[in-house]
Amino acid sequence: MEGLKLFEVGPSKREERRPLADRMRPESLEEFEGQEHLLGKGKVLRTLIEGREVPSMVLWGPPGVGKTTLAYLIGKELGLTFVPLSAVSIGVKEVKEIIRRSKREKIILFLDEFHRFNKLQQDTFLPYVEKGDIILIGATTENPSFEVIGPLLSRMKVFTLKELTEEQIQRILRRAIERDSVLRRYSIDIEDGVISQMAFLADGDARKALNLLEVCFKLAKTAQKKVSITEEVLREASHRRILLHDKKGDRHYDLISAFHKSLRGSDPDAALYWLVRMIEAGEDPLYIARRMIRFASEDVGNADPQALTLAVSAFQAFDFIGAPEGYLCLAQVAVYLALCEKSNTIYKAYEAARRDVRDGPAYPVPLHLRNAPTELMESLGYGRGYLYPHNFEGAIVPQEYLPEALSGRRYYFPTGRGYERRLAEFIEKVRRIKEKKGGATDGGHG
Repeated sequence: MEGLKLFEVGPSKREERRPLADRMRPESLEEFEGQEHLLGKGKVLRTLIEGREVPSMVLWGPPGVGKTTLAYLIGKELGLTFVPLSAVSIGVKEVKEIIRRSKREKIILFLDEFHRFNKLQQDTFLPYVEKGDIILIGATTENPSFEVIGPLLSRMKVFTLKELTEEQIQRILRRAIERDSVLRRYSIDIEDGVISQMAFLADGDARKALNLLEVCFKLAKTAQKKVSITEEVLREASHRRILLHDKKGDRHYDLISAFHKSLRGSDPDAALYWLVRMIEAGEDPLYIARRMIRFASEDVGNADPQALTLAVSAFQAFDFIGAPEGYLCLAQVAVYLALCEKSNTIYKAYEAARRDVRDGPAYPVPLHLRNAPTELMESLGYGRGYLYPHNFEGAIVPQEYLPEALSGRRYYFPTGRGYERRLAEFIEKVRRIKEKKGGATDGGHG
């Protein structure tokens, strides 16, 4: 990279003190990386911004995907004052005072860690959002369905932001090297593959990637303004070994694929080998644990229900005691999963049900299955005719639980292996009882 040209003014000391991730915040939507499903041409958020009809909203997504930056850019595009606050460090009293002082102009009030405001505190935003006095943008990593009160959520649009891809993070890193006011003062040489390794280690988080680049830069910086960032520098900066993989991450996916297929093939020795290969290469052990949890449902399922419990326990155990002792927890469960009876019936049942839900109409819930907490709902027939199974012999009663149009539809077909043999017998028992006509009376207890 070329250094500063003659007489070019360098960055101020204050600018140098700002973290690289802050210095590299995009200044326009065109510079913003990722979230094409929201900001691409003709997509919903881009259309609202261009039409200057931006509603109050919740930006929900993992760390480092640009929630704060996107809120700032929305304010910039609309020409509105952007007031950033954090729910961690400010209370409702201070928020009300800011809103009162801003009555002379409409503002964008950005609240980071929005979920940290409790339900009563969130109530105070209702009148301001409802009247349109402010555009409230809340950023959260938590599911707003559980963390934001219903009345407020109904007045705000929820936009889900996705993790950045490795390719997107690589572009962000290269842009920082080329354009940052501090980095471009140096001649920076980066070994082949290091940028892709940085992007891999970032786990979809642009801030993490830029922080890692900045640490590498500081470790490799010399008085001669020559900076050589090698795999060794990256290894030192990240305090971990680097997983060997090519720029597209193929080797990373090859290793986890070999591990998964060894488990599926009931080969504990091969599973252990690929597990150790990943650990020694520096793979995140919790990523491996999460894949075993997925495997326990996808490939073992109810042939051995204990498999899911043990897989979750392995995740929690490693999270609790860490490395290196926690590696044995992962190894124990890997061997157990390899030696389980296998069944993919849960996976197939879920996919079949999902096809019906996605491709078919949203059938109404049958009246006898609906909840009737009020007299009005009861008078409308909610819950009428529901048969309470515990009032019948064996807690089984002939009764339809699917929408009428799907009556008789089956999704789950257990195998005769492991615990699923017992489940298959029970399904057959229920089927025989349901085939008997008559004899069932309203059992009440709706």
